[in-house]
Amino acid sequence: MTGCSTTTYTDPDDYRVSVPGAAIDLVLTGSDAFKARATWVKLRRLGLVLIEETVPHISFLSLGPARVHISFPLRGEPIWNGVHMKRGDFVVHAAGGHMHQFAKDSVRWSMISIRPKDLASYARTLLGSDLALPHGSHLMRPRSKAASDILRLQTKACRLAATKPDMIAHREVVRSIEQELVVALVNLLAGSAAGDRDSSNPRRVAIMARFEQALAAGGHQRLSTLSARIGVPQRTLRSCCRAFLGRSPLEYMQLRRLNHARSAISRADLETTSIAGIARSHGFSEPGRFAGAYRALFGETPSATLMRNSAESA
Repeated sequence: MTGCSTTTYTDPDDYRVSVPGAAIDLVLTGSDAFKARATWVKLRRLGLVLIEETVPHISFLSLGPARVHISFPLRGEPIWNGVHMKRGDFVVHAAGGHMHQFAKDSVRWSMISIRPKDLASYARTLLGSDLALPHGSHLMRPRSKAASDILRLQTKACRLAATKPDMIAHREVVRSIEQELVVALVNLLAGSAAGDRDSSNPRRVAIMARFEQALAAGGHQRLSTLSARIGVPQRTLRSCCRAFLGRSPLEYMQLRRLNHARSAISRADLETTSIAGIARSHGFSEPGRFAGAYRALFGETPSATLMRNSAESA
């Protein structure tokens, strides 16, 4: 079944759970008001997503296990899995892959997804041979017509979804868009075998995925405990975090805890909530220091967040 939709988000929590094809652990790194827009298009075999994010952030994406994903930036220069990305760069993610995105400013990026068996079938039809897919994530920096075709066609499809959604209901329109995208996608992946494919350091990607899993498991662990749990020296973990996140593990852990505390405060009841209790549950034993760090990051006190969101929900 085909379809399309465009949604604008001003609540980070709604955005975290709503992007098609990916679970997002979002960490805001500044006080600017959050805003993002996601446009998705579901074709017969392909899934397309166009994302616009307006504020500095770090996100950890866990991609769906049933599809291969191809992601690429359209505006801005985010850091994906430790690599500075530019328009015309592509990352191919195996099914169930992970990606860190670190953005210092607003970014616009896109993603195409397809089931491996459908991609293999198209490759045999178009190339007369099987297409070798990467394990993990691989960076491609092609300078080919296929690359420019994908950028053009993806933009065209998502623009139709945003401005003329009824067009996506037309069978011939969907068939034309999908056929052109499939040809460009297979040619892009086949051409990359000639040497323009570069590894995005799968060992570091795996380390950072284990780091996120350890953080998500809960508890407020020391860096030495985390490193031992992940199975790498502290020096290696520091190096990976600096490359992928632009900061040390401890700095990221605090940012993450502050974001999760803000989420809890935003949904708390004004009459019954203890901000000190929320702070303690997120690893901050001293309410005064928590309030200072919170205000420095988000530009308001925890109590101001609580009162504002209570007023908005009244």
